[in-house]
Amino acid sequence: MKQFRFLWVLLLVSVLACKKGDDNDPEPEPIPPTASQLVFPEANSECTTGISISDELSEVTFRWQAAENTELYTLNVVNLSTNIPQTIATTSLNATLGIAKGTPFSWSITSTNTTSEVVVTSETRLFYNAGAQVNYAPFPAQILEPKSGETVQKNDTDAIVLRWIGADVEDDIISFELLISTTTPEELTAVYTGLDTAYSLVGVPSDTIVYWKVITIDAQGNTSDSGMYDFKVF
Repeated sequence: MKQFRFLWVLLLVSVLACKKGDDNDPEPEPIPPTASQLVFPEANSECTTGISISDELSEVTFRWQAAENTELYTLNVVNLSTNIPQTIATTSLNATLGIAKGTPFSWSITSTNTTSEVVVTSETRLFYNAGAQVNYAPFPAQILEPKSGETVQKNDTDAIVLRWIGADVEDDIISFELLISTTTPEELTAVYTGLDTAYSLVGVPSDTIVYWKVITIDAQGNTSDSGMYDFKVF
C-alpha cells in the first residue's frame, strides 16, 4: 500500500511539473507581413481599361501580388487633384473602385495580419485614369525631403538640400520651377527653373519657417503643382 501511495504521489508531482512547464513556455513571436508587389495600373501610365459608369467616373480594377504572412490588404487610392483618398480592405488580390476620369491618382497597398501590430506598405505608383483629353499634365512632383512640418539642421556648407521627383505619362517634362518663401506662403518666389530635382538652399537663419513648392512643366505647356510644403530651420 505504501508503495502504491508513493507511486501515486510521484505521478501527481510529474503531471504538475509538466503543466507548470507548459504554462511557462514563451509565446511565439508574431510574424509581421511583407510588402505586396503592385501589378496594375502600371507606374506613370495612362489607365485605359476602366469601365465607364458616368460622364465623370469609370471603374478601375487594381491588382497586386500576394504578400507573405498577410491576412488583409488595404487598397489606398488618392486623387492627386483634390488629395481625397479612397480605401478598400479586402482579402483578395484585386479591388474595383469608381474614380474620376482624366485625373491623376496614386495608389498603394498596406498588408496586415492579426498576430502582429506591424503594418507594411508597398511602393506608391502614379497613374492617370483615362479621359477625353489627348495629352495629360505631368504628375504633381513628389516631395522627398524635407518632409512637411519637419525641423531640419543645416549641413556643413550652411545649406539645406531640397529634393523631389517628377513623372509624366508622355515623358516630356521640360522643367521644374521651385518656389520658396521665408516669410509667408503668399510670398513665394521662383528661385530655380530647370531639370534638376535637387536644390541647395543656403544661408537661411535658424528658427525660420521655409515654405516651398514645385511646379512641373511639360512640352505642351501643361503644368502641375506639388502643393505647399513647409519646414523649420534648426
